[in-house]
Amino acid sequence: MPSLSEQLQEVRSQAEVCLYSGGRVVEVRAGVMAMANLPLPPCSKYRHIAAETMVIENSLGSNRKETLASLQRLSTALNILEKYGCNLTNPNRPKYWRTVKHNNPVFRATVDAIQGGRGVLCLYGYSNQQPDGLSFPDDVTDPDVGRVAAVTLEVMSLRMELELLIKETHPHPEFYERILPTLRHKDVGLNTDAMVYISEGQTKSLAFPLHHHSNRDNSHSHSLSSNHHSLRSFQVFSSSTNKHPENCGICGIFRISTHCLTCLQGLCSKCDRLYHSYPERNNHRRTTVTSSSSSSSKSISGHSTSTWSCLHCTKVNTVKDALCKQCEQPHLESISSKEDESQPATITEWQCKSCTMVNAASSILCEVCERPRLATRPPVTPSHPPITPPRPPAPVLGMPGDPDSQWVCQFCTYLNYSPATVCEMCDLARPEPAPLPAKLRPPSPVRRVPALPIKPKERTPENMDSWRQTLMKEEGLKLIQLIRDGEKKGVSPEEVYTSMRVAGDSTILPCKWLKTELPLRLDQIRMLVATSSLLSRSEKPAVYTAETESVVQLSRAEAKQAWLTAGGDTERAAKQALRDRLAKVKELCVLGFSDEARCHEVLRQSGGEVRGALALLQRPLLESFHNRIWSDKPEPPVDIHHSDKQRICRRLLAVYDLPSWGRCELALSLLLEHSAPYSLEDVVQAVRESHDREFIKRVLAKECPICLSVFPHNKMQSLTSCQCSVCCGCFQQHFTIAVRDKHIRDMVCPVCWEPNINDPEHLNSYFSTLDIQLRECLEPEVYELFHKKLTEQALIKDPKFLWCCHCSYGFIYDGDQLKVTCFQCRNSFCAQCKKPWESQHAGLSCEQYQSWKRENDPEYQKQGLAGYLRDNGITCPNCRFQYALSKGGCMHFCCSQCRYQFCSGCNNPFHTTCAVDECSVSGLHAHHPRDCLFYLRDWEPSRLQALLQNNDVSYNTEPPPGTQTDLCGVIEQKDEGGQQPDSACGAQTQHGHAGLCEKHYREYLVSLINSHSIDPAPLYSSNEMLLACRRYKVDDNRRDGEDSFSYYSRLLEKLINEVPLGDKVPRKK
Repeated sequence: MPSLSEQLQEVRSQAEVCLYSGGRVVEVRAGVMAMANLPLPPCSKYRHIAAETMVIENSLGSNRKETLASLQRLSTALNILEKYGCNLTNPNRPKYWRTVKHNNPVFRATVDAIQGGRGVLCLYGYSNQQPDGLSFPDDVTDPDVGRVAAVTLEVMSLRMELELLIKETHPHPEFYERILPTLRHKDVGLNTDAMVYISEGQTKSLAFPLHHHSNRDNSHSHSLSSNHHSLRSFQVFSSSTNKHPENCGICGIFRISTHCLTCLQGLCSKCDRLYHSYPERNNHRRTTVTSSSSSSSKSISGHSTSTWSCLHCTKVNTVKDALCKQCEQPHLESISSKEDESQPATITEWQCKSCTMVNAASSILCEVCERPRLATRPPVTPSHPPITPPRPPAPVLGMPGDPDSQWVCQFCTYLNYSPATVCEMCDLARPEPAPLPAKLRPPSPVRRVPALPIKPKERTPENMDSWRQTLMKEEGLKLIQLIRDGEKKGVSPEEVYTSMRVAGDSTILPCKWLKTELPLRLDQIRMLVATSSLLSRSEKPAVYTAETESVVQLSRAEAKQAWLTAGGDTERAAKQALRDRLAKVKELCVLGFSDEARCHEVLRQSGGEVRGALALLQRPLLESFHNRIWSDKPEPPVDIHHSDKQRICRRLLAVYDLPSWGRCELALSLLLEHSAPYSLEDVVQAVRESHDREFIKRVLAKECPICLSVFPHNKMQSLTSCQCSVCCGCFQQHFTIAVRDKHIRDMVCPVCWEPNINDPEHLNSYFSTLDIQLRECLEPEVYELFHKKLTEQALIKDPKFLWCCHCSYGFIYDGDQLKVTCFQCRNSFCAQCKKPWESQHAGLSCEQYQSWKRENDPEYQKQGLAGYLRDNGITCPNCRFQYALSKGGCMHFCCSQCRYQFCSGCNNPFHTTCAVDECSVSGLHAHHPRDCLFYLRDWEPSRLQALLQNNDVSYNTEPPPGTQTDLCGVIEQKDEGGQQPDSACGAQTQHGHAGLCEKHYREYLVSLINSHSIDPAPLYSSNEMLLACRRYKVDDNRRDGEDSFSYYSRLLEKLINEVPLGDKVPRKK
């Protein structure tokens, strides 16, 4: 069997793991109970906290009763410390878990009131001292959950042992009797709960506070009723206090010092100050609980037969007095005597008002939501069954209770007796019976006996209180019904109550009285104010003059308000109305309106409302302003040279909505500078964005880099692709010319020519933002042209997009036939070779059609090779637009449609940023294959002819008959004075060149080489072979002992195998 130490260690470890791992509360409590029941002294059972020292230092008193009371306070403080520990071990810790504030009243009354409380907090980790409490060190991000769980477990165990000691159920009390000798003497136990609960059968208390009335009788009856209920509860409280010293109903720690007669609970001084500081509880009636109160309670319990002491004012009265002579409170003898016999029931649990969690009686905070325990209204045990009026005796013929005086309630069918006008069961009024005609009244078969006079019984002092309570209830129900009827007719409760006081015992209903009599009373008040001086000399304010008496005319609303305030007293209401009117006139005079007669008049018109009177007084002053803002005339311009500078600033502040008065002064100073070229709108816009004077001046003086003029920043335009700014005029002119006369790719910044529109990634985003800017500055027709070009630019990327060879109109063609008809010019062309359509093309491929045309078309034969070069002109590899031009001259070609730059001989792109590895060429360049016209145009025609002969390709040397032989007729694009017209070459031809100049004859031979994919490498010389190998990165190292023929033969083979011909070179023409 394991030892006690081993059992303790096992129970401790299991409970700690369950505590910091989020286990069930039942399992944690079972571990704590098992740990508390182990027969070990506190010094051996608790390792972290000094339990024995805490018990000794916090046990006060010379007997067992006082010692247990001090241990109860220690248990309450341990309960709070337990909550702090559970919060730290909880995975979802509270938001402010790092600090413990000393200004918390619960903390001051519990943890701070015991010895060793802050030491436990230091064990948790709150070791950093702050001015207002304790906190974790700054370098600690999370608490040590294992250590906190161990300390929390010991706190829970010690609290459990103390509760068992207090309840006298501890299995081993000898360990604590050894360190606390006062526990050995068995005397009267301690009532541990702070609230007293009475057995069932409670009386119903009033659910609403009663208002005080100026009428003495009404006030007396209402206060009598409320004090009656309060005293009954107070006597129950006092009787329990005689038997057990009672603690505060909120904190449960300190003794009761005050008893509230409204919320029926006893509170200590601190809790009373906090609880009744709330505005809705300020007017609660509270009495101080002293030793004299206890003695008076005892005297009531065992009262003398000749005298009785009042519970409210302790006045000794004779037994014949039903009410106290001093405070007129009732004598509740039977209540006191019976309540002494009843024993208060002690509660062991309480239910949280917020989350309905049932907590232990010693817990101050809820275990779930951690909200404090609120004292509820203690239930009151009725001293005797409620007094009900005796039921009338059975009716006797001829007596007042005969069947003719009975009536049945139409709501609950209860049988009532006259003269009762309200049902005894449902409290609803008796309906007025319809009178029966005399002829229909059945004759009574019983002889009527005249009623005998009955002598009314004198009320005894015993039922005097019940009679008053019944009378008060009837009057209260009547008042409530009258108020409800008045609310249905738009009458306030104050008017109903005041009219009842003024009307007295009149049978006129309040609503009818208010309609008939109140206007006369209000006119009387107005007359008193207008005709007489009601205020004494000391009450007259400074603004009260001789003419004030004759000009004061009250409105009905002012008179009515004064009448309600004065409680229906006409003379008092007149004085109050005049006093209020003069105070309002003084208030208006302070605001600058010195005409007292005018102030009185506008107050009368506004019904005494100062705000409405102020609006009436200010209306004439604002008339000119209203006329100006509602007129159709334009607002006059701001004159910055006006002498009144504040007027200009006010105008700027109102018209231009500047953020502050300082910004208005800054704008005015900028406008008044000498030689300032700023406009008012530009300055206002700049000042609204910044308050730095130098920055504003720089913003207002921006120089356009194109026209070199100075403009403000808000009149400059900039693109999102760069930081350049130009004026609005230059911006509009640049993009207008670019849209009308240039390509869509020329629509870039006019200063830095950014961005690079050839990059497709930035193309869409750039034009989407540019479209917004051009929409505002371009003319409508230019903006429409821009959209048209932008659409064509997007359509070019579609593989089904075609350009018309007749009118240069582009469109998308979805058909599969070669013949295509343009939608613009209605002419037809071939979808594949882009040549004008002829009937001979039908049924033939493009190559077959070209061969037929060369052999059979005399017009084509007449043009000779010039026509051949025209038909095999330049085709843009990007947009597939065709140009009937020669490839001779500069090989760098820029498409006029898409601005794509490429080589006209091999279609490879020209670029400045090279994508080829190890390329050292900077600037605009292209990488040409070895069969490109770029290299072959330097060969002699004879060498090109030899290459064609080696590959069995025929070529022309003589011009066709009938063609011009002295001048070259090939069409090419020329640059003449900034213009680029298309015209014939016109160069001198040579013999054997088929009627072409040498340049175009070479182009003709190269086109045949490219059409038949002939490799020019076999005709390379040794130097050309080495240069080509180095150009295309072919290893040209010579082997040892290798002769020249073998070396160049190997290089030729390697060049042909490793470096193919150009893949974009036009072929098969």
